[in-house]
Amino acid sequence: MTLTADAAAAARTRRPVPRSATSSPQQVFAALEHIDVDTVLGRLRVHVGGRGPAILFWPSLMMDGSMWSAQAAHFIRRHRVVLIDPPGHGDSEALTRRFSFEECARCIVQILDALGIARAHVVGNSWGGMIGGTFAALHPQRLGVAVLMNATASRCGLRQKLEFAALIRLVLLIGIRGPLVQRVVDAFVGPTTRRERPQVIDTIRASLARVRPRSVRWAIESVVPRRPDQRARFGAIESPVLVVAGVEDATFPVAETLEMARAIPGAEFVVLSDSAHLAGLEQPDEVNRLIENFIRANESAPTNNPTRP
Repeated sequence: MTLTADAAAAARTRRPVPRSATSSPQQVFAALEHIDVDTVLGRLRVHVGGRGPAILFWPSLMMDGSMWSAQAAHFIRRHRVVLIDPPGHGDSEALTRRFSFEECARCIVQILDALGIARAHVVGNSWGGMIGGTFAALHPQRLGVAVLMNATASRCGLRQKLEFAALIRLVLLIGIRGPLVQRVVDAFVGPTTRRERPQVIDTIRASLARVRPRSVRWAIESVVPRRPDQRARFGAIESPVLVVAGVEDATFPVAETLEMARAIPGAEFVVLSDSAHLAGLEQPDEVNRLIENFIRANESAPTNNPTRP
């Protein structure tokens, strides 16, 4: 099914989602309604379920909406959860060009419109955290609260530009396989996950196996070497924002994520121990608690009527 803003009513019909204590996050994800939405960056696949104030989740580069399965399983009892396969990833349409962060934020608006959602809380990791900040700055009337994890507001440094230029060449040459898989895994996880959470590494590897090299290269170029400095833009954010960093995150160390938090007026900042670059996967229970508590502490921010009239 493909939805546009004119098809919002159809999107309000949702099939049942298992909510028993024995349903695994993977079962909950599989039972969500999987919908295609036309956007400025092509057809995007969104996974939707539940009722109540909406929470929209945008993942990291090279990951898809299933990264948020544990969050969907937790929040679907009281919220409408919207998990995005971001542009060029998962079951979304392949990318054929670079994009701007403004276009990504516009995609969120178009998804909310298509689903008939007036306002939503936005949770993002890495790329999703950057875009969550862009969305908060440009579309405050559509946002409840934002939780921005393992992200940055700064431009890419020279070393990272050179590293990712080489990565893009390798991706186009051989795809995400062999030693390149381990290189990406090492960028995503730290020593605690390597030692204690093999299921997280299995999830990352499964996501990497679904990557389409000629599509994801455009996302990598747009999000890493060409990403903008958003610190001044984030200074205009008025919505409640929680910024989360991981002690073991080698991609965006704590100091860089703290700089992002300092750019956002009134932002709260939390550092997770034993966590690296994919907090929602590595420490799902702690991340769920942080999101839930932050929403509750700012209950005046979301609308009580999550559906557009």
